[in-house]
Amino acid sequence: MNIGTIIDAAAAGDPARAALIIDERVINYGELAAAVEQCAARLADRGLAGERIAVIDLGSVLSIATMLGAARIGAAAALMNPTLTPPELQGLVENAGCAPVGVAGDAYIDRLLEAGLPKVFTAADMLEGGDACAPLPAEDVDDRDALILFTSGTTGLPKAIGISQRRLSARITGITTPFRVDTSPTVSLMSVPFFHVGGAIGVLGNLYAGKTYVVQPRFDAGEWLRLVQEHRVTSTFMVPTMLQRILDHPDFGTTDLTSLATIAYGAAAAPVALVRRAMAAMPDVGLANVFGQTETLGAYTTLLPNDHRDPNRVASVGRPLPGVEVRVVDPHTGIDVDAGAVGELWVNTSQNVSEGWLRTGDLARQDSDGYIYPSGRLKDTINRGGEKFGPIEVEDAI
Repeated sequence: MNIGTIIDAAAAGDPARAALIIDERVINYGELAAAVEQCAARLADRGLAGERIAVIDLGSVLSIATMLGAARIGAAAALMNPTLTPPELQGLVENAGCAPVGVAGDAYIDRLLEAGLPKVFTAADMLEGGDACAPLPAEDVDDRDALILFTSGTTGLPKAIGISQRRLSARITGITTPFRVDTSPTVSLMSVPFFHVGGAIGVLGNLYAGKTYVVQPRFDAGEWLRLVQEHRVTSTFMVPTMLQRILDHPDFGTTDLTSLATIAYGAAAAPVALVRRAMAAMPDVGLANVFGQTETLGAYTTLLPNDHRDPNRVASVGRPLPGVEVRVVDPHTGIDVDAGAVGELWVNTSQNVSEGWLRTGDLARQDSDGYIYPSGRLKDTINRGGEKFGPIEVEDAI
């Protein structure tokens, strides 16, 4: 499957269905498909088929349509953090091997030009005009990159991760069901950054399923509460600090959250006290702790809502998803540690962006039932008298 075609079925079967809601603007599937074809045509006209293209913007019609339009012609959008400085962006452009042409939201045009790109296309360049001849979707693209994401950069400059059409297609089709014209759309909300793996995969998965996706370009707890109530949001993904701010917000107790069925959280360790507080405050909402990283295209373990009801499991990130193999390994010997002992997580799954076992750099222990309990990062290991501890273990003890 060419990732650039994931909305074609919804656009043909129910073009008036709402695809995106961004800053109170509703973009239906027919309009989004037209924007994707327009972006594909613009990129193809500039000879960018097969290239990596720097894209810098918040979650917007421009960034989403460019991501899909690039994949449609066999190119790959390299999604970059809009808050980075021009020298940092220049490092990403060079690391990813991007073409000397980028795409930027109006607020970030100068930043990308200062990063050394001689030409930057704007929303007006990409989306206005409507007279471009849309090329047919590229064929035989399975092994071409469809998307470029970047690691978190906790130990230096973020590293570019190329994700092939084959792996991205497998990931999207594995986490959701395709659009059906006879099914009413549910509404999801994106508050995490679009350029992160959770943001990009969330957009692609929801659009493939024909859902309505509310995009909050910048997180604000009060605005999040308003969006859930107004648009009857059923599911969302957030990081623990967002959950904390929502629970602390003065409007939390008076906001109608009855539509909300599921909150997935992850991307950082969630304090057990916070999770228990959220469960008590929203007893009818299922919480799911998802654990993964860019190199695994997001979650490879999940603590399901029912698991949260077991007080002994709340500190866990759950068990490996179907098709995922996990080992807990002594990083110095490469030998598996005993059950319950802390070691480095190694992961092998078809959703890995590269073949074989991935050494995640995450420390954890796995109990006899397969549940995984993170302990921190390998680089943050504390050695006291020859015994090693992870920072999460220390925080929990305190």
